[in-house]
This record gives sequence, C-alpha cells and structure tokens, in this order.
Amino acid sequence: MICREFKGLQLSMLGFGAMRLPVIDGDDAKVNVEQTRRMVDYAMENGVNYYDTAWGYHGEHSEEIMGDALGKYPRDTYYIADKFPGYDLANMPKVKEIFAEQLKRTGMEYFDFYLLHNVCEMNIEQYLDPQYGIMEYLREQKKAGRIRYLGFSCHGEMPVLKKFLEAHGDEMEFCQLQLNYLDWDFQHGKEKVELLKEYDIPVWVMEPVRGGKLAKLGEDREKRLKALRPDEGIPAWAFRFLQGMPEVKMILSGMSDEAQVKDNIATFAEERPLNDTEMKTLMEIAGELADERSVPCTACHYCVDHCPQGLDIPRLIELYNDHILTTKAGLFGFIAPMALSAVPEDKKPEACLHCGSCEQVCPQQIKISEVMTDFVEALKPKDEKKDEEKTGE
Repeated sequence: MICREFKGLQLSMLGFGAMRLPVIDGDDAKVNVEQTRRMVDYAMENGVNYYDTAWGYHGEHSEEIMGDALGKYPRDTYYIADKFPGYDLANMPKVKEIFAEQLKRTGMEYFDFYLLHNVCEMNIEQYLDPQYGIMEYLREQKKAGRIRYLGFSCHGEMPVLKKFLEAHGDEMEFCQLQLNYLDWDFQHGKEKVELLKEYDIPVWVMEPVRGGKLAKLGEDREKRLKALRPDEGIPAWAFRFLQGMPEVKMILSGMSDEAQVKDNIATFAEERPLNDTEMKTLMEIAGELADERSVPCTACHYCVDHCPQGLDIPRLIELYNDHILTTKAGLFGFIAPMALSAVPEDKKPEACLHCGSCEQVCPQQIKISEVMTDFVEALKPKDEKKDEEKTGE
C-alpha cells in the first residue's frame, strides 16, 4: 500500500470513503451492513487505514455503520474522519449537539480528522460568522483531544476558497478538494492546489473518478490508453494522475462493492507515475470530455455589459457546462444548484428576458437565451419534469 507522511503519521494514500456504500434495493438509506463489513475487513487487511464518513451520508446512517465496522479493531490501527454538516444552514447553530451525536453514532472517543463540510458559495458567510461559534467550539475540541487534525472540504470556486483561507488558513491542517484530471482545468483544480500550497496546506482528494465518469471513457479513448498501458484498468488512470502530485496526501474513493475495493487496493499497491506521453494523452482526453455538450464561452464579458438584468452570464454558462457534463454521465449534479442558491433571484438563469441584447455582441455567437432556458429546465427535479410531461406543460 502506497503511504504518505502527514505530521509524523503514515497514511494509506487510498482512503475508504463511506458515501457510496452498497445498498439494498437501490435505497440509499438502506446500507448492506454485512457487505460493508466485509469491505472494511478486506481494506484493513490490505493496508487501508483511513476511513471517511459524514453526518448526512446514507440517510444519516453512514457514521453508525462505519463505527460498527471499525469497532472490532484496535483504535490505533486506523484513522477516522468526520465532518460538521454546514451544507445545511439549519445546522449552523448546532455544532455542539451535532459533534456530540457524531461521537455517539460512531462509538468513538475522538476523531483523528474533522472537517468543516463543503465550504461553498451557499454557506461561506455563515461559516465565517462568529455568532455560531463553530470555529471556537472546534478549537476547544481539538485542545481537549477529541479532534486531532482540523481541516475543511471545499466545492466552492476560487473566490470562496480564498475568502475562507484568508480567515482560517493559518489553522487549517488539510483541505479536501474535488480533484481529477477532468476538473484539473474544468473546475480550476490546478489553481486551487497552487493556492493551498501558498498556505502550506496539503490536499485530500474527493471524487478522483468524478463519481464514476472517468471509469468508462468510451471505446476509442479507452483504446488510446490501453495502447500505452495494456495492463492498466481505466479507473486506475485517474488514480495514477493524482499519485504523481506531491501535494496530494490522501485520495478518497467511495467504494460500492468488494470488487471496487480489491481493484483500488491493487492500484495503490505500487506507484506507477505517468510519463510525459501518458500525461499528454490523458489531458487530451480530459479536454475532449469537457468539450462534450460544452458551450464555448470565453468569458469576454461583452454580454454582461449589454444585459439589462445585469446577469453574470459567463459564470452562469460555466455552471451550466458543469451541470450538463455531470448529469449527462448519469450523476447527480449538485454543484450548480449549490452555487445558485447563493445568487439573488433576479440574477439566476430564469431572470433572463430573452431580449437578445447579449447575443448581438457575443463573439462566439452563442444562443445565450436558449442556454438560459435549457439551464432552467436542467435544474428542475426529476419529479417536477415528469409532472410537466404528464400535464403537457
């Protein structure tokens, strides 16, 4: 098992993520406990020592299930990470109660790693608001030994990450980012890693295969990779990309069955860094994936100057591109809805007047009004779309 040093600890570079555990009858809240135990047992036997859970995973059952699966092992043989669920603003005043309940659910006396969960556009102001006492309380828990290392996860864009680091960068010991070869450019992953380096904060990775999208690339692209490494599985390329980054200490994988656990552990048995040719090919594929159904906005902002509503059209198109790419892969797209939740109602896609003023000055000749209409439709919950189809609306 490849390991990375962190403050004197030897962490398995592969972390066991408990957000996509095996479930029964497709019900996310009904975890197959016996299968999960077998998966954890295999991981423990093969050198995985980092386990990541959270308050809201699997209908708030993940913490209890992971605590049960790990409880049979000596406490000093693994590291467990949990998170304060600030993705729900209703939780902001409840840090004390939630933290106590998390210890109870997991059966732990302390957490090795604890994160502020999902710092983003929706909650940055609340996370930084001293009235909730979140940071103050977590500092107290760290001092009392109930938290060993304090960090945060971030799905927000660069301005959010900068703002949070300016406030708390001196006390954050690690940062968990959505990072993979597609999002290296597509979601400004490279810039985020560089910013964290300025604060000397190591990177923990979530979504290394982007929810499974990078596990299947299509016949043509897979042939190109197989020609370079015939014995390498397609998902392994995503891990190899990250393994070559010295800033990355931990790569979390949300494993859903025993086969995934075994495959991932095999990938992390040895380091096989990508050479220049392999890296070039992989990034070419990343560019192709990003271009699929992507609106070619160059963010020149001519449209913004001519929009009577003052919409930040380039930013809306950026969110649209991410949402379409994600949902096209059959995945749940949450980044766009999350970011838009912090946008005033009169600045959202549905505020577009379809007047065409922006389109008259767009150098790329983008049908912006059509993009805004499609974005509104794409954001609708599936149930709402089905109801409209039934009523003919």
